[in-house]
Amino acid sequence: METKTLSKFIAELIGTFGLVLFSCGAAAIAGGDTLAQTSGLGLLGISLAFGLSVVVFAYAIGGVSGCHINPAVTLGVLVSGKMSGKDALVYITAQIIGGILGAFVLKTILTGQLAVFNPGEWAYGSNGWGAGYQNEYNMMTAFITETVLTALFLFVILGTTSKIGNGTMAGLAIGFTLVLIHLVAIPITGTSVNPARSLGPAIFAGGNAISQVWLFLLAPLVGAVIGAILWKLVYNEK
Repeated sequence: METKTLSKFIAELIGTFGLVLFSCGAAAIAGGDTLAQTSGLGLLGISLAFGLSVVVFAYAIGGVSGCHINPAVTLGVLVSGKMSGKDALVYITAQIIGGILGAFVLKTILTGQLAVFNPGEWAYGSNGWGAGYQNEYNMMTAFITETVLTALFLFVILGTTSKIGNGTMAGLAIGFTLVLIHLVAIPITGTSVNPARSLGPAIFAGGNAISQVWLFLLAPLVGAVIGAILWKLVYNEK
């Protein structure tokens, strides 16, 4: 029986909401010094939070929507010919709404501190680059990082969920890939590879986060198309 469009919409909304709340929440609430790893979860802990979030929702909603919870993934699946444009629009709309709601709840939680709350620049797990952000990499490096890592991410996703992949282990493979991506990219951009994950926190953080968010909308989409094209070159149904 075909899953209803509304069910897919709700599943993608909840999945993206959970991804942002769990992952960006881990970074913003318990992250500590992610570079020096002197307190809090540190680089490895935050990377695991993102990867595990994808794993748990892959098994929770994968049977309903495929668990894209990422507009870049949806675009890559569309380019690979595995979904219709109509469904892609439904998925992306749900993901954007879910990302914004997740960031809103995270902001609400953080402002509940009894001490005076000062979010500062790039708050709520926002992505960024340049002076004052992480190791201060430039815009070109940030764009290349997000594009290349998203392309590899899509290649793994399309490969593990294809007829020649191991579908039962796909959630773990995809989650572990996201962990590896974050281990590389957190010190550079905070790691996006997901426009919905970036847009939500940026809206509430404002400032540099919102002025730089265009890169984290564009680069993952470019990378997704590249990843889908590479997979189509490798995979041949015949």
